[in-house]
Amino acid sequence: MNRTIEIHVNGKPERVSVRPYDTLSRVLREELGLTGTKRGCDYGGCGACTVSIDGLPVYSCMYPAQYCEGREILTVEGLSKGGKVSEDSLSIVQRSFLMNGGLQCGYCTNGILISTERLLAKNPDPSLNDIREALAGNICRCTGYGRIVESIFVAASEMRGQETRRE
Repeated sequence: MNRTIEIHVNGKPERVSVRPYDTLSRVLREELGLTGTKRGCDYGGCGACTVSIDGLPVYSCMYPAQYCEGREILTVEGLSKGGKVSEDSLSIVQRSFLMNGGLQCGYCTNGILISTERLLAKNPDPSLNDIREALAGNICRCTGYGRIVESIFVAASEMRGQETRRE
C-alpha cells in the first residue's frame, strides 16, 4: 500500500509516494532524480549510498523511506551552493577533494563527502583517528585513502580559517 509522505531534501520540501519496502536510496534516485546517491552493495557494506538524516550519516540503501517523514535529508547534491556543479559553487569539502586528488573513479566519493561534512560539522579539528572512524563505513577501492585523508585535513583547516599549503 502506497503512502504519501513529506520529506525535506537538501533544504526543500518534497512529497513522495512510498511503499512499505521502499528504501530511501530508491526514492532519492528514482522518485526525485538525485542520482548522486549511489547504489553499491545494497546491504550497508560500502557506504556509496551515504546521506545525512537530521545531521547523521546513514546508509540510504537500508533505511526505510517511510521513516523519513518530516526529517531533514542531505545528499551530495545539497552540498554545493544552489545545487550547481561549478568550482565556485562547490562546498569547501568538495573543493578540497577536487584540488587534493581525494577521488579517483568517484563512485564512493559522494558517500565519503557526506561522511566528511558530518564529521567536520561536529568536529572542526579532527585527528587522524577521528577521520578513520568517520570513514569506517565508506569503502574506496581506488585511492588507498591517503589523498582522501589529506583532503579532509585541508578542508578542516580551511573551515577553521587557517591557510594551507601543499608542498
